[in-house]
Amino acid sequence: MTELRDFTSTKSDVQNTYSLQHSSMTMDAVARSQKKWSGSQIIMTIKNALELLETFVDESDPDVDTENVYHAFQTAESIRKSNTNLDWFPLVGLIHDLGKVMSVWGEPQWLVVGDTFPVGCKFDKSIVFSESFGDNPDTHDERYNTKFGIYDEHCGLDNLTMSWGHDEYMYRVLRRNNATIPNEGMNMIRYHSFYPWHTSNAYRHLTDEYDETITKKWVNEFNKHDLYSKADDVIDKQKMEELWKEVYEPLCVKYNIGGELMW
Repeated sequence: MTELRDFTSTKSDVQNTYSLQHSSMTMDAVARSQKKWSGSQIIMTIKNALELLETFVDESDPDVDTENVYHAFQTAESIRKSNTNLDWFPLVGLIHDLGKVMSVWGEPQWLVVGDTFPVGCKFDKSIVFSESFGDNPDTHDERYNTKFGIYDEHCGLDNLTMSWGHDEYMYRVLRRNNATIPNEGMNMIRYHSFYPWHTSNAYRHLTDEYDETITKKWVNEFNKHDLYSKADDVIDKQKMEELWKEVYEPLCVKYNIGGELMW
């Protein structure tokens, strides 16, 4: 695989998914999703979520069309083989996309996958397929269609309302269940799809010093493994089971996500 994130010649599902996301992802839509999933009573383990991703293929991904569970282990193992001395870092690689289980439970993919961005302010042109925001009602709402919108200058990422998707959902699941993964890892999960910022340097008028010096550094380090591990050999199911038992299940226990979690 020589070219990644090439949206110029790609499967039709990719553009269709982004068009739906961009035309439908309003402040109101995000608020509805936040309310719905914060009150969810679904209970299962991290292992259960990985098993659900054995049936899920991400329609927004122009690079691969395999079930997402393979990408989870590819990312985790890429990080672990980099000889990091941070044991939570490979764990983050394993679980970063588990929020995509929302789609297995019936959510449309436009509300689950794809690059993320803030709502409540003008949509940046660096967002892939940005022309499809013309059909979004917030594009024509004076409260939300200016450079700053509802935000103050350099208010910081944590004060933005991000588009709803698997990143924000998984971050909230971990917080809800009192995971003890360090903030650097939590922010990798929350912002790993925020390509307009960490790759295109958009929205810097809203970020603060911590975002630009600490969070971006860690997210970009994570991105090396998240993106480029897709070219690695697929890990077979027997090997995944061995890795789970020997490496990742103990890490889940260590970081307080080893049992049943509220999703």
